[in-house]
Amino acid sequence: MIAPNMATMLGFIFTNANLPSNVLQKILEIENEKTFNSITVDSDTSTSDTVLLSATRTANHVPINKYSDKRLKDFKRNVSSLMLELAQLIVIDGEGASKFITIKLEGASSTKSAKKIAFSVANSPLVKTAVAGEDPNWGRIAMGIGKSGEIVDQKKLKIKIGNFVVAENGKVSENYDEKKLKEYMEWDSIEIEINLKLGNDAFKCYTCDFTHDYIDINADYRN
Repeated sequence: MIAPNMATMLGFIFTNANLPSNVLQKILEIENEKTFNSITVDSDTSTSDTVLLSATRTANHVPINKYSDKRLKDFKRNVSSLMLELAQLIVIDGEGASKFITIKLEGASSTKSAKKIAFSVANSPLVKTAVAGEDPNWGRIAMGIGKSGEIVDQKKLKIKIGNFVVAENGKVSENYDEKKLKEYMEWDSIEIEINLKLGNDAFKCYTCDFTHDYIDINADYRN
């Protein structure tokens, strides 16, 4: 049960910064979309999801009362980095997971469309089992894009697995080398990059593969 909103988790982040609750809340909401709301293991959600960003306000600096304050630049970056690390650790710890998968969606007409397509691929059992089996089956990725329901021009579509272009302009790449790609699929961290070439918006999400262990763990959950 790991998926937005926000995965099955209780997260607590503390700082001594002298920041009011409204600034902390805005930072948390913005960074949460790029971190805990960007992960999925099996697309199922839970009722027990919380992440809190709290400040003791004991740091010896002039209080910062605006989100736009330039002095918050490093703080925002550090909070973002920490939240992303914690979110990715949840995926890595997914039931039976053997491979960490990054889905990078680019060239979308809107962020909403990019997110929908990225999660459609990330949540596809066929994509996840192909990765588990170390099979560079890019057709399953194309299927995941298509089933999102978003408008896509297959003649513009470009798909990469790792650094390897596997499909572009609606057909398999002329430089497709399955032997090298299969070697890449043996890695424990896999990146799938999709460029729709329809706009300038993007979204990145994180997931893992489906293995026999996932079935065993969840089938025996109540026993």
